[in-house]
Amino acid sequence: MPRTALTVAEDAFRLLVCEPAPLAFDGRPIDGLPDRHIPLDELRTLLRSRTMSPETSDAVWRQLAHQARDWGPAWTVGAVGVALPGLTHLAARLSKGHAKLADDIDSELLAAFLQTLRTDDLQAPRIWLRLCWAAWRAGLKARRHDDLLELPPDVPVGSRTPYRPYGHPDLVLGRAVAAGIITDVQAELISSTRLGDVLIEQIAAECGQTGAVVRMRRKRAERKLVAALKQGQLAVPRRVVPATA
Repeated sequence: MPRTALTVAEDAFRLLVCEPAPLAFDGRPIDGLPDRHIPLDELRTLLRSRTMSPETSDAVWRQLAHQARDWGPAWTVGAVGVALPGLTHLAARLSKGHAKLADDIDSELLAAFLQTLRTDDLQAPRIWLRLCWAAWRAGLKARRHDDLLELPPDVPVGSRTPYRPYGHPDLVLGRAVAAGIITDVQAELISSTRLGDVLIEQIAAECGQTGAVVRMRRKRAERKLVAALKQGQLAVPRRVVPATA
């Protein structure tokens, strides 16, 4: 397995949580955690549980960030280690199809996470989401690649095509809204998550829904959009240039 910033961080974390004296988090002051000191590898397993409430997650990450800031390098490594499953998932998504950039993506993603961990407003809610969001944006920038809307393969979007019957994906979405095929909310969801760099999880958190629900909403809208494209409902009329005498 190639060595990247994230794999090095995982190795360092493993050393911190080794017996007989693993680095441990005091769970006693936080509702929703076991009433004891919790080794950090156990803590990260607990944080990944679907039963973990947003309030408990916020309290944990607030304290982890304080300890990373005030208690020395070991707690910085520990906080990163707790975050690694999520960061690795983001890095894998960003590196898919861009293996040569994996090291750069991992490095930038981790650097942005650490910067946000050190500087973010810890009183605001959804700390974990903001940490992930900062990491995602940095990784996306490192990848230097703009994702396009997943349109049917017969829809030309390359610059080498002299005539583009559908146009830029954002314009397709605008025409679909105007035609009543999808709503403006559905268009914004597709545009921000497919063409932009917004995470489904961020939208889900903001509207109080699960990521699965938001993905299903997007899938339904995209099915309508693809059906309209296949039927030619959103094609741009070809401009006819009059012949000159």
